[in-house]
Amino acid sequence: MPQDFDIKEELHKLPNKPGVYIMHDKDDTILYVGKAINLHNRVRSYFKENIGRGPQIDKMVSLIARFEYIVTDSELEALVLENNLIKENRPKYNTMLKDDKTYPYIKVTVGEEYPRILLVRQMKKDKARYFGPFTSGGVKETIDLINKLYKLRTCNRRLPADIGKERPCLNYHINQCCAPCQGYVSREEYAAQIEQALDFLNGKYQPVIKDLKEKMQAASEAMEYEEAIKYRDLIENIKKISETQKMSDNVGEDKDIIALAIDGNETVVQVFFLRNGKLIGREHFYMTQIEEPSVDKILTSFVKQFYAGTPFIPREIMLQESIEDMELVEKWLTAKKGSRVHLRVPLKGSKEKLVDLAARNAALVLSQDRERIRREEGRTIGAVKEIEDLLGLKGLSRMEAFDISNTSGFANVGSMVVYEKGKPKRSDYRKFKMKTVAGPDDYACMHEVLTRRFQHGLDEKQEMQEQNMAENFGSFTKFPDLLLMDGGRGQVNIALQVLDELGINIPVCGMVKDDNHRTRGVYFNNVEIPIDTSGEGFHLVTRIQDEAHRFAIEYHRSLRSKEQVHSVLDDIPGIGETRRKALMRRFRSVENIRDASVEELSQTESMNVQSAEAVYQFFHRAPNHTNA
Repeated sequence: MPQDFDIKEELHKLPNKPGVYIMHDKDDTILYVGKAINLHNRVRSYFKENIGRGPQIDKMVSLIARFEYIVTDSELEALVLENNLIKENRPKYNTMLKDDKTYPYIKVTVGEEYPRILLVRQMKKDKARYFGPFTSGGVKETIDLINKLYKLRTCNRRLPADIGKERPCLNYHINQCCAPCQGYVSREEYAAQIEQALDFLNGKYQPVIKDLKEKMQAASEAMEYEEAIKYRDLIENIKKISETQKMSDNVGEDKDIIALAIDGNETVVQVFFLRNGKLIGREHFYMTQIEEPSVDKILTSFVKQFYAGTPFIPREIMLQESIEDMELVEKWLTAKKGSRVHLRVPLKGSKEKLVDLAARNAALVLSQDRERIRREEGRTIGAVKEIEDLLGLKGLSRMEAFDISNTSGFANVGSMVVYEKGKPKRSDYRKFKMKTVAGPDDYACMHEVLTRRFQHGLDEKQEMQEQNMAENFGSFTKFPDLLLMDGGRGQVNIALQVLDELGINIPVCGMVKDDNHRTRGVYFNNVEIPIDTSGEGFHLVTRIQDEAHRFAIEYHRSLRSKEQVHSVLDDIPGIGETRRKALMRRFRSVENIRDASVEELSQTESMNVQSAEAVYQFFHRAPNHTNA
């Protein structure tokens, strides 16, 4: 949250224009989203005393730490944007405006080897195909119909890993599923059925209707009237779905609208995000060190930097002006997305108005929020710069911090948190459950965590190279510019050892705490360096350290509750769930397993001589390890 936000001062800056206002609390949580025909009058009214607003609104006002706003061309535009933002953020005090439901989508999980068709309430940045949103009913009926027509699976089994593990469900026996869970249909055959389902969702109903009519006619001629009625009902359902989709077929494509405002050497770039034709929000970026402040050059630089780091690229990007190497940038974005991307400069119509709206909002941000933006940058990029100066590093962007959590050696876990440009990147967070370490040994745990993290990254990089894929498709391929360890010399040396073993060169810095568990300095290049506790660099290090600790503790607590029912057999290498269950079925108790010979153990279902010897050795090693 921006520091030192002066509400009184900001109230004076409010424009006399229609728009949407957003109220935040001290933790930057959105409390309320509202619209106004006059932002100046409406927002100021919240901070007047004794106007009879009611206890609910009074409570909300008492929690407001800052507000922001988006200017629109009309109250109608503000109404639409207000609704989108409420559905996206679900603020606590918008209870009277929420219908507690978002418009449904149909999701096709094409990223799975055996895809499913699901009803969801929001779109996510995954590999799935989405259809919608649908404003009227019948979505469930549509999904049921498609599943029946194409005999698609509706289960949550992990395929192909779970093929053959369990018997087919009822849908197979009533001829409504082709049972990929049993291997009764090939991947290619199933994919062909999914393609037909996608055609159906794209509005190609006639081939299906024609086929069903032929089957209905054949059933009728054969006097199988019940079967004919089923086909007739299916045809009627398809016609209803066709009309429903026609009524909600005004869904627009995903678009980003980019415009900027310049004042001397300072620039604010405003990005509006349109998803399915709805303006769901915006983000602004403050750009500095601009030697030649021309719109085309700044836009060129921004587009390259922004889309190099964002995980989602829309099909269409609308710009305020043409940029340098426009065709080349289009080709780059198309290759990155994997489908066609268009860069356009709209000159008329609603698209041009959206670009103009983005430009005017950028100008407002630049003129009224300049100091606030600078403070935000100070907490993030400025803090990173302080860390660079402190450690004598350059080009510091991505930082990864690691921590270990356990209870006297029980449920050992590790955490990895990621900060980029001073901000947490939660999508890159990772958690580790120890595989090789038992007991309270933080150094050994950290060695395992770091080895697994970087070895996985190296393996993924090699795999990407072999498949001629970009490295950024991997989940571990992006290495940090700086490693931050929760501790001093010991933890730093462990990290350096792992990096040396793997042939990786990354600077490592320890975050040293005092006796009161507060950060007092950093350990770098075998020296503890004091850090200015009033600086933004110190505050950033503290936030990273606290976040790594929080993430590790959270994961440890979740495992601890699960492992209260932990079996001693789970600690034996090579004994997984299947073998553990087989041993318990035969021997009935751990004591009987302990007393069994290697030969008896090896004769158990799913066991072999090697696993039998592992079990025997586990129970017959030195006495001080017997109850491990």
